[in-house]
Amino acid sequence: MKKNIKLISCLIILLFFADFIIINGQRFVSNVSKRGTSAAPFLSISQGARASGMGSAFVALADDQSAIYWNPAGLAKLPGVGILFDHTRWIADINYNFFAASYNLGNFGTVGVSFITSAMDEMKVTTIEEPEGTGETFSVSDAMFSLAYAINLTDNFAIGFNPKFVMQKIWKMTATAIAIDMGVQYVTPFDGAILAMSISNFGTKMKLDGNTALVLVDLDPYSTGNNGQIPAYLQTEGWELPLNFRVGIAYKPIDSQMHKLNLAIDAMHPSDNYESVNAGIEYIFNDMFSLRCGYKSLFLKDSEESLTFGFGLKQLFLGNVAIKVDYSYGSFGRLTNVQKFSLGITF
Repeated sequence: MKKNIKLISCLIILLFFADFIIINGQRFVSNVSKRGTSAAPFLSISQGARASGMGSAFVALADDQSAIYWNPAGLAKLPGVGILFDHTRWIADINYNFFAASYNLGNFGTVGVSFITSAMDEMKVTTIEEPEGTGETFSVSDAMFSLAYAINLTDNFAIGFNPKFVMQKIWKMTATAIAIDMGVQYVTPFDGAILAMSISNFGTKMKLDGNTALVLVDLDPYSTGNNGQIPAYLQTEGWELPLNFRVGIAYKPIDSQMHKLNLAIDAMHPSDNYESVNAGIEYIFNDMFSLRCGYKSLFLKDSEESLTFGFGLKQLFLGNVAIKVDYSYGSFGRLTNVQKFSLGITF
């Protein structure tokens, strides 16, 4: 009886995802890319060197703390306690830091927390009158904080949610939004195959607000004797978050104690670009050394991203404490490359 209830729950959830996609279909476009029309583009930067080394094909595999970003349902199968630190050397000398942690509550599911922060140098304030700088400086920052929860509804079906708070700041202007990620993961009857899907960044619009929008205007510049210093606020528009729908398949053709091989492929349907496909492969030797490679943004027109590769090392201490170090390199065409470094601890 309980098993039937769980299976019915799974079907209801799958139907919910299908209805969600249909109802919100107008937010996805296939004939227009809409590049550069969403706020907080840093939310689309891949997190975790392991996933990045596999061409960002990770929605179905998602079996470390970076699952909070890729597919929160993946948290359900993580045992014990885990922590992940990730550093991204992004383009234009911008750096991003990602932190994620998970704690397994047994039959009550798994909880997780994550946040992303940016690191950018301060810049000079310039004007038309003073193109070399006014003597002031300003900063730009991105930040995201989330709390995730995942649970196994059956032995083969997991679901996860990841509510998040997003903020961007430039000088005296700030924009915020609230969003949620949702994902499911299904271990198929085919040995070693996993099917998964996720929806990321479904939430409110971001609208810049702050003192920089305060200006002084003359409502009637052609008249004399009137007040030419009327305070007014410049109106700013709200911008959608980079909504993204992913469907992926992971397959383990080799899964022995000495050798493991993971294959993964993801299809992406973003709201601010054309559809594309990510593919990756990972070889693990003796659960200690890993080699990875992949290809990102297959079939995406004019994409600068392409080949990726990476490696990882894992060492056990005290029997149950594992330390993992991962690195990935991704080609970014005319924008050179993106490199990532990750450190994970599980116990």
